[in-house]
Amino acid sequence: NKELADQLLAAGDAALGGRAQPATILFSDIEGFTNLSERLGAQGTVALLNDYFTAMVDVVFRHNGILDKYIGDSIMAVFGTPFPGTEDADNAVRVAIEMMETLADLNARRTAAGEIPIDIRIGINTDEVVAGNIGSARRMDYTVVGDGVNLASRLESANKYYGTRILVSGSTIAQLRGSYIVRELDRIRVKGKDIPVPIYEVFGLGSIADAERVNDFSHRFEHALHAFRDQRWQDAIGGFAIAQSIRPDDRPCAIYMERARHYLANPPAKSWDGVWSMTTK
Repeated sequence: NKELADQLLAAGDAALGGRAQPATILFSDIEGFTNLSERLGAQGTVALLNDYFTAMVDVVFRHNGILDKYIGDSIMAVFGTPFPGTEDADNAVRVAIEMMETLADLNARRTAAGEIPIDIRIGINTDEVVAGNIGSARRMDYTVVGDGVNLASRLESANKYYGTRILVSGSTIAQLRGSYIVRELDRIRVKGKDIPVPIYEVFGLGSIADAERVNDFSHRFEHALHAFRDQRWQDAIGGFAIAQSIRPDDRPCAIYMERARHYLANPPAKSWDGVWSMTTK
């Protein structure tokens, strides 16, 4: 956006030469895009992507994000490069929430026009990254790289397993200043990494219309999660069942009840730490 371009011009090459710095990374992806593109055909696919990208990138820019790149049907946006700020994590989470609201409007228009609605998944992580002009002598792009970027992408993919739409790392949650309704979902170990990562689902801003019901659900889920981690399997099963009565389609409740029943019949080793290892990227 223009504000960022002006800052870059003022800073000169120093801002682009490559440096390690904190940033918040957002990945979004259209669910089932391969099958969708086969149904739409070439022209329909391009028209959909153009409409979708136009709407979503406007949201990113409104909250001081940088569009890093398009990767097929995915969007990679960065908040805090090359100039970190105190609102970077909040801006990323607000973008995710607003993207979902924008998607609802986009789908309403598509449905009215007889077109197929779409759904998206979003992953967000805050970490130190390497930012700078990266490429070859023929072409360079300002981008960010590092494990923190990869984790944001892994969280976006993890939504498919959990049946969620917005997953955020604990490091991002720790940086938030605004009011949001979230739940701690799990502690996961992504493929190829040993250090576990706490992950959270974002439901929306603290002022959403059904905040009381969602907060009640989140608190009941949290109590059941504590029972699960304490290896009180029967209490956990009962707690997740109560939470699921509030949100019958909640897949994480079903996942945890299945895990608890498994451990009830097959107790884990003494070294069990409650961390779930993801086997796919």
